[in-house]
Formats: sequence, structure tokens, C-alpha cells
Amino acid sequence: MLEALPSQALFGGILIGISAALLLAFNGRIAGISGILYNLLFNPLSGAERGWRIAFLVGLVAGGYFMLPVEFELRQGYSQWLLIASGLAVGIGTRIGNGCTSGHGVCGIGLMAGRSVVATVTFMAAGIITVTILRQFIG
Repeated sequence: MLEALPSQALFGGILIGISAALLLAFNGRIAGISGILYNLLFNPLSGAERGWRIAFLVGLVAGGYFMLPVEFELRQGYSQWLLIASGLAVGIGTRIGNGCTSGHGVCGIGLMAGRSVVATVTFMAAGIITVTILRQFIG
């Protein structure tokens, strides 16, 4: 599997920032992916509300798939039940925290929202601690 070059990561980050700014400027919406997806799946929406959410999510996936010359391989040897439980935990956490890394980390901090700073510091610290502990056991 190839890894992204630092220049690709920088360019990707710039595109994420631009897309979040454009969505806020033209739609008045925060580019919080978990909120966009949750409202699309679980809330009755008008045609225009559904349309921009679908377009944004399709563009998110298609842009990552078609634009980056980086090969992607699924990691093998992990319990499917553990992966499902992990995904559910992330989903529940984003609902409890009223947002995800894109909503809080990209948009909330950019808007200087105090709760987003707290949320981002919390999930970054939790991720660092988790990786540090797991590396001690897994290697």
C-alpha cells in the first residue's frame, strides 16, 4: 500500500477547508459529516435538503476515490464483530458529542466555538492514548 506524500496531505487539507468554507458560505451549513449523514438517514427532509446532502456525500466519496493516486487496501485479520462494535461506538460518540472530527475539528474550531475546541482536544487525546496503549500490546 502506498502512503500519501506530505504535499498530497497538504493539498487534501486545503481542499477540505475550502469545501467547508463554501458549504458554510453558500448553504449556511456546517460540513459535519456525521450530522449530514444522520439527518439524511433519520430525519424527514425536503427535496432541496436531501439533494445537497446526497451531493455532498457522493462528492466526498468520489473525490477521495478518483482524485488521489494512492492505493487503498482493506486490512485483513480483524474481527468483523469488533469492527462493527467500533463503528457503532464512533457513531454513538458523535451523537453524544454533537459532532465528529469534521464538524468540530475543521468547522467548529474555524468558527472559534469553545465546545469544539474541547471536543477536538478530547478526541485527539483519546486517540493518542488508545494508540499508545494498543502499541504496547500489539507491537
